[in-house]
Amino acid sequence: MKKIIINGGRQLRGDISVSGMKNAALPIIFACILTEDKCTLENVPDVTDVNLSLKILEDMGAVVIRTGGGTITVDTKKLAGQTSRQDLVSRLRASTYLLGAELGRFGEAKVGFSGGCDFGVRPIDQHIKGFEALGAKAGVESGLNHVVAGPGGLRGGSVYLDIASVGATINVMLAAVKAEGRTTIDNAAREPHIVDLANFLNMCGARITGAGTSFIKITGVEKLHGCSYTIIPDMIEAGTYMVAAAAAGGRVRVKGVIPKHMETVTAKLIEMGAGVDEGDDCLTVSRSSRLSSVNIKTFFYPGFPTDMHPQFAALLAMADGTSIITEGVFDNRFRYADELAKMNADINVAGRTATIIGKKELCGAPVTAVDLRAGAALIIAGLAASGMTEISRIETIERGYDDIVGKLSGIGADIRLIDDGL
Repeated sequence: MKKIIINGGRQLRGDISVSGMKNAALPIIFACILTEDKCTLENVPDVTDVNLSLKILEDMGAVVIRTGGGTITVDTKKLAGQTSRQDLVSRLRASTYLLGAELGRFGEAKVGFSGGCDFGVRPIDQHIKGFEALGAKAGVESGLNHVVAGPGGLRGGSVYLDIASVGATINVMLAAVKAEGRTTIDNAAREPHIVDLANFLNMCGARITGAGTSFIKITGVEKLHGCSYTIIPDMIEAGTYMVAAAAAGGRVRVKGVIPKHMETVTAKLIEMGAGVDEGDDCLTVSRSSRLSSVNIKTFFYPGFPTDMHPQFAALLAMADGTSIITEGVFDNRFRYADELAKMNADINVAGRTATIIGKKELCGAPVTAVDLRAGAALIIAGLAASGMTEISRIETIERGYDDIVGKLSGIGADIRLIDDGL
C-alpha cells in the first residue's frame, strides 16, 4: 500500500510548475472519437484518470502513442462504438462523455455507469435532456446507458439546462458538433475547460461560438479532422499550491498558470491576509504572519470552485477566528472533515455548511484521503502541522495531481512517497 509521509512545519520557497488541466484533458481525449483521425495533444497531465481514459479508448480500438513530456497521439480511425468495458468506465466519472462522443460519431452509444469520487447523487438527466433535444432516445438496457439517434440522425435543437452542468454541457457539445443544423445550449456551464473543449473541436473543424458564456451555439458540420492541441493549465492544481504556500508560509511562485482563472482563489487568499503577486503566467504567494478567517460559498464558474473547497477548509482550520464554508454544488463534499478533525481541526458540518474555528496549530496524524480534493486538503494540513502526517489511500490523490510529491519536495516540503508493497 502506498502512503504519503509529511513532516510538517517547514516553510515553502521556490518555483513550482502546473501541469495540464485534468478536467480539460478528459473531455478532449474522448472528443478525439469524433475526428475519426489522429490528434496530438500536448501538456497532458500524467494522472490516473487520464491514463484510464486512454486505456478505455485503446480497449475500443484506438491507437495511443505516448511520446513523453506530456505529449500523446490518439488515433481513433479504427475505434469501434459500443465496446467500452464496464470495469473501466465504472472507475471514471468522465467516461460519461463516451455517450456524447459515440452518439455524435456512430448515432448510437451504449456505456456503463460511470464512477469517480462520491459527492452524492450526480444524475445524468440533463445530459439525456440534451440528447433528446437532438432527436435521440435514451434509456437503460442490460445495465448500460443506451442512447440512439432518430431515423434521420441527430438534428440541431434548443437545449435549456436546468442547472449549469459541466458534464451535460460537454456531452451536448460532443453530440451536436456533427448534427444537422444548429444547436443552442442555454444556461450552459462557463468553466475554462468548456472553452478548452470548444477550442479543440473548432481546431478540428467544428463551428462552436459562445463557449465561456451561458449561451453556446453549435452549427453542425459533416466531418471533423485531427489536429495538434495544447491543454490549458490546471487551475485547481495551481490553487492547491497557492493554498499550500499560504498554509506553510514562505514564498512560492506558481508557474504556468492563467491568472484570470485564479481570481476567486486569489481574492480569498488576499482577504485572509496572504500576499499574492500576479505575473503574466505566474502567481507568487507569500505569508509571514497568521491569516484571518473568511466565509466562502462555492458555486459554478465564475463562482468559487467547489474543487478548492476542501483545500481552503484545511487553511481556515489554522486561521484566526471563525469561518463558514457553504457548498453550492455537491451534496457530499464534506467527507474530509472527519479526517481533518484527527489533526486537531475544529469543523462542525450541518447540511451543506461547515463552521470552522481556527486553531493555533494542527497536529500530524494518520489520515485517509477519502476523495481527490480531500486528499489535497490533507497534504496542505500536513505541510503546516506539527509532527508527522501519514496519508493512506493516495490513489485518490494520484487521480488528479501529476507528481505532487516531487513538486512539493522541490520547494522545500519534507514529503515523501512510500510503498510497503501490501
